[in-house]
Amino acid sequence: MNKSEQFKIEINYIKDNNYKENIKILIELLPDYFFEVAASSTGKYHPKYALGNGGLVRHTKAAVRIAHELLENEVISAKFNEREKDLMIISLIMHDGLKHGLEKSNYTVFDHPLVVSKFIKDNKSKLTLNDEDIDFITNAIESHMGQWNTNPYSKIVLPIPQNRYQKFVHMCDFLASKKFINIDFNNNEIVD
Repeated sequence: MNKSEQFKIEINYIKDNNYKENIKILIELLPDYFFEVAASSTGKYHPKYALGNGGLVRHTKAAVRIAHELLENEVISAKFNEREKDLMIISLIMHDGLKHGLEKSNYTVFDHPLVVSKFIKDNKSKLTLNDEDIDFITNAIESHMGQWNTNPYSKIVLPIPQNRYQKFVHMCDFLASKKFINIDFNNNEIVD
């Protein structure tokens, strides 16, 4: 399976060719289960389009599309430069990449934002991203859960978004998880 081909549209939202090549590498490193599981293992926290086989891919595409649409809006877009926009898109593509852990668990792994962050850092040698770009991406991913940063079954406390990039990534993920927002898909691609 050519994994990055499944995100061809989303990758093309990225302007910088080096960033495009790096996100392709990261997508190819994702476990196969990412392309098969639902966005919510229980079905409680995501809309219908994000459930069932491939639901996590559809949720990811929805979050990225929300970001793209917002970043095409002149009022919102003016707050970010092209590098920041590209890195936020990369963060959103990768934010749930290891939602069920390095080895597939039956349920969402609570600290998956930290697992994905470590995964990216551990694979740094395969990338041409500098330390500043890696930090930008991983910090945005680590805090993407927003206020849902604790779990009664875990001692881990996830970081809460602090800067505008982290808040933007969280907002796009949050909106993509809302049940009242319906996005139509055909073969895992958003229908306009």
